[in-house]
Amino acid sequence: MPIILSVQRLVFLLVYPLLWLIARLPFSLLYLLSDFLFFLLFHLIGYRRKVVRKNLNLVFPDKSETEKKQIEKKFYAHMCDMFLEMIKTMAIGHDGIIKRFTFTNLEIIHSLESQGKSTMVMLPHYASWEWVLSLNNQIKSLGFGVYQPIGNKYFDKLVRDIRAEFGLTLITTKETRKIIAKNEKEGIVGSYGIICDQSPMLIRTRHWGKFMGIEVPLHIGAEEMCKQHNITPVYLKVEKLKRGFYQGTFTVLTEDPRSIPDYEITDAFFREVEKSIQKAPEYYFWTHRRWKHRGKKGQEPAAKGPPGQP
Repeated sequence: MPIILSVQRLVFLLVYPLLWLIARLPFSLLYLLSDFLFFLLFHLIGYRRKVVRKNLNLVFPDKSETEKKQIEKKFYAHMCDMFLEMIKTMAIGHDGIIKRFTFTNLEIIHSLESQGKSTMVMLPHYASWEWVLSLNNQIKSLGFGVYQPIGNKYFDKLVRDIRAEFGLTLITTKETRKIIAKNEKEGIVGSYGIICDQSPMLIRTRHWGKFMGIEVPLHIGAEEMCKQHNITPVYLKVEKLKRGFYQGTFTVLTEDPRSIPDYEITDAFFREVEKSIQKAPEYYFWTHRRWKHRGKKGQEPAAKGPPGQP
């Protein structure tokens, strides 16, 4: 373990100065660097292009090869922008992030807060999930972001510290339920941000549904927590207005999560995600193998219970 930590620390010390320099580039130079990175990843390295092409062929069988190639190229350009924007978060500041990530209807969150209701802000890997941090400067409830820890503990601490500067506390997927239960017991109104479009392991699958016309297992963790703790599920639609500028719009999926049929919150979330993808597919994160379990329904273990149960 000491050797692993030493290696992690060495990697961090070598990489951090570069990240620090990139974060302090003006946006004009940042996007020039993004253009260069796009040339490397798309044209020279071909980073995960087979996965991207396979995904696009799956979900857009009616689009021409020319259309799919255009989507692919635009996606890689956006992915490079987003990667560097993540680094830029280190130095963007409160005013900068509020300017570049705006919300059209914050009154929805404010109204729920005034009623003492916690919210589960559900979003996909679309457009920009990094700069949703802007929300924490504009709400009264405590902000929590559900995430997977980084293997290098020094980079993990850096990410946590950066989020904390914007009023967001990162919580791991393993500790989320415990923290939500604790907050509920103590009467703390929380806003929980969670990305819900990952592909679950078959062994944990309890619900299958259509996503972009293909039947796949769907994560139901967010719905489970909403039902267990009476948290209001809210979909956050993110749109890219232009390079470096995004806009979020909230949609309440239900005001009474315990009263509607099981899995309807999850299905409603994916219907909203599909609308965004159909409108501007280049902003979805196509490098993920999101449809890898298609055709495997029936091979997963028996379901362990509906969303309202632990």
